[in-house]
Amino acid sequence: MKLKIRKSMLSRLVCRILGEEKGAVMMEYVIVAVLIAAACVVAVAVFGKTIVGMFNVAGKGASAQHTEAKSALDTTQSDQESGAKESSEYHDSMHK
Repeated sequence: MKLKIRKSMLSRLVCRILGEEKGAVMMEYVIVAVLIAAACVVAVAVFGKTIVGMFNVAGKGASAQHTEAKSALDTTQSDQESGAKESSEYHDSMHK
């Protein structure tokens, strides 16, 4: 038989000030979930246009629209090259 000990108001205050670890694990899970969500948002922001372009090329290629698929591929590749050049210039300007 367990004895339930009622905490006095002072002991509850001390536990609250010193930090009760009851909800600490849940908060750690929340922080990890927020970091994963932020990583997903960054990945979509960085790779979003490229992924959309590749799906566009694949869709046109699968539906036998080969000339449109080739032009979409060329457009996607030029967008990637310009984005890479832009990011390289930004990187260089930040490290001067």
